[in-house]
Amino acid sequence: MAEPFPPEPWHLRGDMFVGVWLVPRRELPGWPLPPGVRPVGPGRRCVLVTFWVDYRPGSTLAYRELLVALAVRDGRGQAACAVEVWVDDERSLAGGRALWGIPKQRGDFAFGGTALTSRTRMSVVQGEPVEGAAGPPVTGLHRDLLPLPGRLPVRSRLVQPHPVHGVCEVPMRLSGRVRLGRARLVAEPGGPLDYLAGRKVLLAASVRDFRMTVGSGEGRPR
Repeated sequence: MAEPFPPEPWHLRGDMFVGVWLVPRRELPGWPLPPGVRPVGPGRRCVLVTFWVDYRPGSTLAYRELLVALAVRDGRGQAACAVEVWVDDERSLAGGRALWGIPKQRGDFAFGGTALTSRTRMSVVQGEPVEGAAGPPVTGLHRDLLPLPGRLPVRSRLVQPHPVHGVCEVPMRLSGRVRLGRARLVAEPGGPLDYLAGRKVLLAASVRDFRMTVGSGEGRPR
């Protein structure tokens, strides 16, 4: 019987919108982190990064995603831990959880706007999806302002708690055309990302026509 999701690595392409936030640690949910992994940030604040992503046809899977990553450090240095994720594809949800321990949930998305402006609205059903139900919406607004030259290459890694492997390390490689911009997020009290409601984004950027590889296919446990 074939797996309900593709094996790693996943090769992905599309557009993403990135926001960097500083949030006091006491105001964040108590997300589980792997042993030996701790949040990093100035003073008693943590660094969070939000990713609104439209994975286009030509990817291993074509779907949409909102991912929240916490900047962390372990014995090997800087990394990130995906702490909240919503996707609109069941294969992505199953693969993210099984392969890498990424806590994906089901979400519904609507992307829109011009080449310079993207308005993104997402409704999330908390827990198991119920037909006809809708969770509190999260709306992201982004406007490109300053294009950077060339295609920016980035290498990073996730470290995730995994129910089977304990700690799972996920290598990631990305390149794309970066534009610095301005962003705003609207979240309802008691809903997803309400800890970011009313906060100003520290840095906003879009990454257009990106190419990304997630995972290695060389064994997941660390």
